[in-house]
Amino acid sequence: MKAIFIKVLATSLVCLLWPIVSLHAQEKINFSSEDGLMVTADHYAPAVQNASYVVLFHQAGWSRGEYREIAPKLISLGFGVVAVDQRSGGKVNGIDNETYAAALKKNAKVDYIDALPDMLSAIEYVDQIYKPRKLIVWGSSYSAALVLHIAGEKLRKIDAVLSFSPGEYFTGSGKPGDWVKQSAQKIDIPVFITSARSEIRVWDDIFKVIPVADKAGFVPKGAGQHGARTLWSKFPDHQEYWQAVEHFLKNLSVS
Repeated sequence: MKAIFIKVLATSLVCLLWPIVSLHAQEKINFSSEDGLMVTADHYAPAVQNASYVVLFHQAGWSRGEYREIAPKLISLGFGVVAVDQRSGGKVNGIDNETYAAALKKNAKVDYIDALPDMLSAIEYVDQIYKPRKLIVWGSSYSAALVLHIAGEKLRKIDAVLSFSPGEYFTGSGKPGDWVKQSAQKIDIPVFITSARSEIRVWDDIFKVIPVADKAGFVPKGAGQHGARTLWSKFPDHQEYWQAVEHFLKNLSVS
């Protein structure tokens, strides 16, 4: 997979008929974060044995509910999925963020950067419990930036990253304005980055310094949306995003 900026993908090639995946394979799981906080997540069991796993992290103010529609589609592509509640979040699609609630009860900090231990623990949990063939991390908004940091600093062993609307969101937490970019310069695994069209300037410099051949930046034809919600079927250009995501994931499966 060559390093490219994907500007236009023919929507006629989009996989329009997703298999209908029952949510009966979904179960709520809990595990401890690095500081002892209980983290809640949804596990969507893979449809095949020896599957690779995608660990999904939500955007600001939200919960694992961001992925209620997305996770079954990833299952249809042959992946196992774990969608995580980070402590920096809230409610979306009717799903409360239980990790956030637990953090408030403990008077723990819930800024973006404070979610990093939850994310690291989730990755470690999936690796140890499900023993995936490949382990892929996926972030949305602030977590999209944190998955790039995790990959660059090699905080956990992962095989690929998908990042939806990353940016330098951590200056308020005392991090330098190029904190994510500094980590991106050290990434050595495949990376996919996308966002709403208006946000491309936010992550262009981050994308440019990633020193791997297997990277793709997807530019939508339409306006798109902030974060992973751009894949929700309610948005008119979700299909072109899905085509780009599927192309990236299929290349991973044969690499």
